[in-house]
Amino acid sequence: MDLAGSTSLITGGASGLGWATAQRLHADGANVALLDLPTSAGAERAAELDRALFTPADVTDADSVAAAIAATTEEFGALDVLVNCAGLDLPQRVVNREGEPANLDAFSTVIGINLIGTFNVIRLAVPAMLERDVPDGEDRGVIVNTASIAAFDGQIGQAAYSASKGGIVGMTLPIARDLAAKGIRVCTIAPGLMDTPLLAMLPEEKRAALSAGVPHPPRLGAPAEFASLVAEIVTNGYFNGETIRLDGSLRMAPR
Repeated sequence: MDLAGSTSLITGGASGLGWATAQRLHADGANVALLDLPTSAGAERAAELDRALFTPADVTDADSVAAAIAATTEEFGALDVLVNCAGLDLPQRVVNREGEPANLDAFSTVIGINLIGTFNVIRLAVPAMLERDVPDGEDRGVIVNTASIAAFDGQIGQAAYSASKGGIVGMTLPIARDLAAKGIRVCTIAPGLMDTPLLAMLPEEKRAALSAGVPHPPRLGAPAEFASLVAEIVTNGYFNGETIRLDGSLRMAPR
C-alpha cells in the first residue's frame, strides 16, 4: 500500500511508539488520526501536524472507538491503515512478600486494555476498511499490532503483560487468515526495550544497565525504528500473518 494519500488510525497515538509512528506515516504522506484517551496530549500532538486529527477514545469502549473511526472517515474519506499501540503494564507477583495473592482487577485491566482493546479496535475498524474500492489483489487495508518480547520471555511480575502480549501474537495469524479474502493484511511487531517516555523516567545508571544487556546494538531501541518497521509492513505487500521481533537480539532474563 502506498502511504501517500492514505489514512492511518493510530491507537496510543499521543505518545511513545504511537506518536513516533504517526510522525513517520505523516512524513510519508499519510493522513493520521491519533486515538488516545481524552486526558492525553492528543489534541496538542495533532495540532503539530497538518492532515492530522485527534479522536479521543478508550480502546476498551466500543462506542468511543466507533465514534473515533467515524470521525476519521468523515474527515479523511477512508481508513486504510490501523496501528494498535495503546497498552500498559501493572507488574505484580502471584503472591507478594506477605503471601497475599495478586490483585485480580489489575490482571484483568492489563488483559482488557492490551488484548481485548486491540481486538475491539480491529473488529470496529475492518468494516470501514471494507468500504474502500480497490482492484483485485491490492490491499484494502493493513493492520499492525504491538506485542512485546515479553510475549516470549516475560520476566517475573509480568504474568498479565506477557499473557496480554502473547494473546496478540496468538491472534495475529488467525485474524490475517480471516481477513485475507477481504484484502486486509495483519502483522504484529514485538519490540524489546524501546526508549519510550516510561524508560526515560529511569535513572541514567538504570538506563545504561538496560542498554548494556542488549547484544547488538547495545542501546535502547528508538521509537523511530519501530515506526520505520510499521511503514515497511504497510508498504511491503508480502508481509502478512507474521510477528516480527524488534529487539537487538535481546532475550530477557527472569528478572
